[in-house]
Order: sequence, then C-alpha cells, then structure tokens
Amino acid sequence: MEASLKKVIFTCGGTAGHVNPAIALAQLMREKDPETEFLFVGAERGLEKDLIPKAGYDFRSIEVSSFQRSLSPSGIAHNVKSLKNLALAGSRARAILRDFRPDLVVGTGGYASYPMVKYAAKEGIPTAVHESNMVPGLTTKMLEGYAGCIMVGFEECRQHYKHPEKIVVTGTPVRGDFFQTREQARQKLGLTDDRPLAVSFWGSLGARFMNEHMLDFFRLEARDGMPFHHIHAAGKGSWDTMRQTLEAEQLTKTPGLDVREYIYDMADVMRAADLVICRAGASTVSELTALAVPAVIVPSPYVTNNHQEKNARILEKHGGAQVILEKDATGEALYRAAGEILRSPELRRSMSAGMAELGIPDATERIYRTVMALRK
Repeated sequence: MEASLKKVIFTCGGTAGHVNPAIALAQLMREKDPETEFLFVGAERGLEKDLIPKAGYDFRSIEVSSFQRSLSPSGIAHNVKSLKNLALAGSRARAILRDFRPDLVVGTGGYASYPMVKYAAKEGIPTAVHESNMVPGLTTKMLEGYAGCIMVGFEECRQHYKHPEKIVVTGTPVRGDFFQTREQARQKLGLTDDRPLAVSFWGSLGARFMNEHMLDFFRLEARDGMPFHHIHAAGKGSWDTMRQTLEAEQLTKTPGLDVREYIYDMADVMRAADLVICRAGASTVSELTALAVPAVIVPSPYVTNNHQEKNARILEKHGGAQVILEKDATGEALYRAAGEILRSPELRRSMSAGMAELGIPDATERIYRTVMALRK
C-alpha cells in the first residue's frame, strides 16, 4: 500500500448490503498494510452500530433519517425532521473529518454516507462511493457530483448515471469463505446422494407472507417424495408459527427437508446449492453471480424505488434467474418453477453460465485498486 494512505473512513449503513462491502475492503486494506487506521461512520440506530464493532473496527455515529415520498401531513413532518437532521449531520461530519484527518473516505450506501462523502470532497479529500444495487439509490444520486468515482456491480449500471465517466465496474464483495468447491460444501452438509439441493430464504421484508406460501411448497415436496434436498430459513418473525405447523402436519419427519430459523452456515449452504429461491437484495445478488448459482427470484415490492426487481431483471436478462413477482408467487408456482430447473441438468448449466457472465469474484481487489488510484 502507498505510504501516504494511513487513515481511511468508511461510511455506510442501513442494510448488510451496504455494510459488508465496507468491511470486506477494510479487511483487505488491513492485510496489505496492518498500520492503516480505520474509522466507520454510520447512523446511531442502524444495524451498522452492532455489525462494525463486532468486526473489530471503531465506530462513530451521525444522526440521519430517511425521506418519504408521501405528501401526507405525517410524511411532510417526517421529511422536515429529516432535513433538520441532515443539516446537523453536516457539522458532525466536518467535526469527524477534522478529528480523524483521513486520507480517503469511502461511502458504501445509507444516508450517513451523504454528509461524510460530501464534506470530505469539499475539503479536497479523495472520495469514492460503492453502489451495490442495479440503480442508484437516493444517497448515491446526491453524491454523484461530489465523489471522485462511483463503483458499481454491472456494466449495465452505467446508463443510470449522469456522469458515466465516473463509473467503475468493480462488482460487490463476497466473503472469501464462499469460495470452496461444491463437493466440499455438500460434504460439510452431509449430503451423500446425488439429489440436487434447493435453498430458500426471504430476508426480513415480507418474509411472513412468503413463508405462508412456502408451507404449500413443503406439502408438495412431501407429496412427491422429496425429489430434491431443501434447506429453508424461516427467519425470526415466522419461525415459531412455521415450526408449529410443520410439527402438526408431521412435515418435520420429511427426509431431505431442513427448515431452520436462520442459516448460520450460509457460505456452505450457498456453495452447495443447485438452486436458490430468494429475494434480490444486493448482497444476495452478488453471492449468486459470484458463485454462478441459478435462482428463482421473488423481488421484494416493499423497498424504495423497486430496486430489487431491477436487480432481478438483469439476472433474468442474462439467463441466470427466473423472476416471479410476489403477487404470482404461490407455493405451487414456486414449486413448479423449482422443479423444472432441478429436473434439468442442462437448464441448470445454462442458468449457471448466465450468472457467471455477471460474476466478479475478485470484486474486493478491484475496489481496492480503484480507491488506491484516487491517491495518485
């Protein structure tokens, strides 16, 4: 690493898709130069407040809040408060910059990124933004004029920016433990036969609704004698209800069906999977493309700017995924789609190739080279 780069601020938050790329880059920078100092800046009430200290990094907070599109009295009141928070966040950001004196500021999404990147750029500090979604979020749009460069996941992202010359296609980092062989992963999971593995999970937004459909999916699997292995994560909000239903219908005794509250060994499970049934959050999309795993995707309709469907459509365009909108995603429809893919090795190979076209396994290294070039 260049000797002049000794202090780096990462600013991120809101979702794991924003936090994880920053942590991955910090870890690589630390490997290349253990003397580098890091500071993470995020929102006081965001999940980053827990994730970042657990990863071993210092954390400072800025009071920021979202903006609503609604023009209702409550929506207007919320946005007025958000504007006040944003004004106060500017002075807080400047104070952090004066105190820490970074050589580089990298924003990876979330409202806290805005004041930190903006005021760093105004002070002549090199800045970069990483956008993990197909289309830029509000924060990235607001920072496009300030940031030295904007790093994106796919070449198709470039068309959504006013300054395409600032865009660098780097991909989105995926944890290193995902990159094992499929055979190693299946062995860890105790899968000893030749049946393919389906993996399903829904995240938090709308998970309860989708889990109701998954019960129908499980019933169809059991009826057909479990034609494939299936690991499903219900999530905290749905686990108790789902477990009670599975026990009442004796579906817990179905061989090959593994329903859990949470998938703690996600690296093994994703690597062993022949098909993933999921939402289209940025982290999931980066994992699917890096591992070249076929997918049936039900984009969450509950996210701002419908960015999950836009993420999913690019995978569909390249032949790596089948997209089913939530209104059409019954248990029967999902089971039919999954069965068609899992019964056809040829179709799985074709979909895997489509995913691989988009995958960038060395995304962290690309991001590192890109931000280091800003110092030259």
